[in-house]
Amino acid sequence: MNQGTLQSLLVEDADKKRLEELRAFVIYHNHRYHTLDAPEITDDEYNAAFQELLRLEERHPEWRSPDSPTNRIGGQVLSSLETKAHTRRMYSLDNVFDAEEWQGFLKRLDNAQEGLEHAFWCDPKMDGLALELVYENGRFVEALTRGDGEVGELVTEAMQTVRNLPKVLHGDAPERLEVRGEVIFRRRDFALLNERLRKENLKTFANPRNAAAGSIRQLDTSVTASRPLRFLAYGFGDVRFGGVQPWSTYEEVMGRLRDFGFETPPGGRLCRGSEEVEAYYASLSEKRESLAYEIDGVVMKLNDLEAQEALGYTARAPRFAVAWKFPAQQATTLLLDITVQVGRTGVLTPVAELEPVNVGGVLVSRATLHNEDEIRNRDVRIGDRVVVQRAGDVIPEVVRAVLSERAPDSQPFVFPHVCPSCGQAASRLEGEVAWRCVNVSCPAMIRQSLAHFVSKAGLDIEGLGQRWIELLVASGRVKTPADLFTLRVDELLHYERMGVKLATKFVDSLDRAKKEATLQRLLCALGIRHVGEQTAKTLAATYADMDVLRAASPEELQNLPDIGPEVASSIKAFFDDEPNVALLARLRELGLWPVRQEAAVASMPVGPLAGQKILFTGSLSIPRSKAQQMAENAGAEIAGSVSRRLNLLVVGDEPGSKREKAQALGIRIVDEAGFLALLQADNEVTASSSENAAQDSE
Repeated sequence: MNQGTLQSLLVEDADKKRLEELRAFVIYHNHRYHTLDAPEITDDEYNAAFQELLRLEERHPEWRSPDSPTNRIGGQVLSSLETKAHTRRMYSLDNVFDAEEWQGFLKRLDNAQEGLEHAFWCDPKMDGLALELVYENGRFVEALTRGDGEVGELVTEAMQTVRNLPKVLHGDAPERLEVRGEVIFRRRDFALLNERLRKENLKTFANPRNAAAGSIRQLDTSVTASRPLRFLAYGFGDVRFGGVQPWSTYEEVMGRLRDFGFETPPGGRLCRGSEEVEAYYASLSEKRESLAYEIDGVVMKLNDLEAQEALGYTARAPRFAVAWKFPAQQATTLLLDITVQVGRTGVLTPVAELEPVNVGGVLVSRATLHNEDEIRNRDVRIGDRVVVQRAGDVIPEVVRAVLSERAPDSQPFVFPHVCPSCGQAASRLEGEVAWRCVNVSCPAMIRQSLAHFVSKAGLDIEGLGQRWIELLVASGRVKTPADLFTLRVDELLHYERMGVKLATKFVDSLDRAKKEATLQRLLCALGIRHVGEQTAKTLAATYADMDVLRAASPEELQNLPDIGPEVASSIKAFFDDEPNVALLARLRELGLWPVRQEAAVASMPVGPLAGQKILFTGSLSIPRSKAQQMAENAGAEIAGSVSRRLNLLVVGDEPGSKREKAQALGIRIVDEAGFLALLQADNEVTASSSENAAQDSE
């Protein structure tokens, strides 16, 4: 080896050693500055080290690591955002708005599960964009927006640029970890961003949440990199460990997330009992405007993860958590007019037409006035200056009139007792506050019902939006949902801006929906009062078709989960209404008559656990979710708590009070080995049946 080659190797070795030192140095100080908010060096020192690292990586691209901090610079331009399904659904949260509603939430928890400890992990409800980050063997691999909860947008490249995002987790990491949290702007960073946009004559953002969402969804990731976004972790989705899950409380979860290197919502803590929760809420409400971040409430989650799992979820939100929203933000503006809208159930709703005003970062030009009694009680009149708020920081409503500024010739608003759409007399039932149009042929009701029928909440018919519904109803061609399925391509061509391609797409979408509709989706689409997605799912799993459901008594319906007297009465009233009966008969004639999937029911495993209600408690050697899946595959139903309806309790280590309750009720109790033995017996029965079937076929 000559002297030049030796010198070159020595330089290269020194460069590599220096690169590794710089990478560790930058990662460490990046974490100190962006996550811990406790810098140890000046910005100039950090920037100098960062630039030196960048130069070395440019000189030796073969040494560049995927988790290098220089990869946060951005610059990749994407053609579009791909979508991907979440491993576990990302739910929304239900809200409460005062102490009384908070107590109601606690009461629902106690009714669902006896002896529940009122210990909650509480932290600020950040006003940002909800995201899920995926780590495999400790390395960041993927990021998805929440999307519709089931499917999100892939924003991995954009999230690579977020400064406080750990690309490699600290310490021992799971095989797979899905971290959930919020992408946000600090107040000062948001103000500086808008100031820069104004100087560049660009459109500014209305609020930090819109800025965060717009920045993460950028196709040009260099734009994302130029904005000081931060990620705050508040929970997890799927977790896969080599052994037993190492945490049992939410307090432990948040501690582990911080240990892994994540920044979490500031000020989060464990509150034991309702009084501590209420004190935490009051304290945070007072500090709200002085905090570094925009927040709109407090999130409370049961600390006990086992209790969380037992309580489960509704169609849209967990039963074990709730957001307590701060009082609505308010502004004053001019009430220009009051119009009355007709909903799909015929309810006449007064709407305030307002001079546009900014309320909590959102431009509001219309707001609800609720009903006739509310207008009278609040004495709101056209021409008044009024106080407007966003209830729960979401729905605009008129709170009151500013009486000191009222014109002397103002007149009280007279609520119409006729339908503004069809002119028929409206009615108000005793005990109700709403006036309703009872004309089943009312164009407004038809429009709203049809819009719901074809929407994502109904049959989700592609391409058939509000505008086309209005045209079809206005022409008289469509009066009921059944009429949609009789539309032909040639007659659709008479509508303005309707070509052969679009008309064919409409008819194909309707035909596909008719063939693919499930019983659950049809129940949702029909808009039965009080029947949401979860109730529709329960009904569709219980009854073979609409005929069988129609024959069910209110008492029978109330035996089903989540169905009380009011819901049962509403379902019965729907099937007792002659126009609804006629509609169902016509849908059946047209081929839209989904039935429960009997093949799926027949294929359910049969064995010792078939029809059994089973509950797990204590620590098992396998993940709880896996044990539950094994039980369900053997025909069991997973229970939420110990009650007289429970058939079997499976106990692991440290089972707690559930074991004593089960013993007192005489419920069968087995350990994990006994549970696995039951499954093995089930497998032997199945194997024997398979052998007999094979012999019969020979």
